[in-house]
Amino acid sequence: MKLDRHHKKFQLNGNSFSSDQELLSYAHDFSKELYDFFETWFSKDPFILVNTSGSTGVPKEIMLQKEQMIHSALATGTYFDLEENTTALLCLSANFIAGKMMLVRALILGWKLDVVLPDASPLKNIQKEYDFSAMVPFQLENSIHSLHLIKTLIVGGGVVSINLQQKIQHTSCTVFATYGMTETITHVAVKKLNKFKSISSGEIETSYYEVLPDIEIYKDQRDCLVIRAPKISNNSVFTNDIVRLISDNQFEWLGRFDTVINSGGVKLHPERIEEKLSKGITTRFFLAGIPDSILGEQLILVVEGAFQAIDTTQLNLSKFEIPKQIYFVDEFAQTPTKKIARKKTLALLSF
Repeated sequence: MKLDRHHKKFQLNGNSFSSDQELLSYAHDFSKELYDFFETWFSKDPFILVNTSGSTGVPKEIMLQKEQMIHSALATGTYFDLEENTTALLCLSANFIAGKMMLVRALILGWKLDVVLPDASPLKNIQKEYDFSAMVPFQLENSIHSLHLIKTLIVGGGVVSINLQQKIQHTSCTVFATYGMTETITHVAVKKLNKFKSISSGEIETSYYEVLPDIEIYKDQRDCLVIRAPKISNNSVFTNDIVRLISDNQFEWLGRFDTVINSGGVKLHPERIEEKLSKGITTRFFLAGIPDSILGEQLILVVEGAFQAIDTTQLNLSKFEIPKQIYFVDEFAQTPTKKIARKKTLALLSF
């Protein structure tokens, strides 16, 4: 495949560019992050070095093929019908894969891309409307009242809580959760989060992840998702994500295989329990298992911030899903992409 350096319709902050060098010159004066990316993108090297976030393990560097990044961009464009002249907002760091892929999509598909600082409230000074953008959950939380400026928004880098999903139900912006990882060049599947036809008694309608074009899925013997996507990965990707297959192109995410807690012989998926708890806890939190002489592992709840009364009796928890202890931490340890670093946070506690 011939690697087109950038689409002739591509614009950055309202500027068009007749050559790669002209774009590099503009980026050099605008942002070191962008300049570093464009310099690598326009080089003869067929690969780009990308850092993983480290949210599920030790951060590492991965070599991604530029050609496969182009295929990922094309798949997103096809799924969301984002053609040339799409207006888009980049509010994520270009140091990580999600931000890099927003740049690739814009370059390859011919978008009109604006760039703002990747802070907690990216829409606070925005007046114009955009067709497409990408955020992490805490940015979404801080942008509720300005979401009407975005037509389609994808959210990754963490779970969107039930509380947050309820807040976005009636916005004109269509919001999707993404499923993916650096190894799959960001998302390979998306799940609609809002604008459902029927919502009753505070419950959110169930929706499932749907894979993008040219991606196949199946389960291994652990019931974990396996992704076969020859256009974006040379090998099948064996994940640690336990899923339920709904159809050939849809799945329900149940939790991480490597976070399952075995308490008294009962296997608990903390992510599923966290979803229930999110209805009653307004600050960030997570569940974990710690050694227990009788149960094997004991389920605990770790909450960020000052002490707060937490009533678990109204959250539809089974007796096995009720945390045995609750710990409060002033501030969670975080990865460079603002995800909760669970192991580092647990190390702050005394058991």
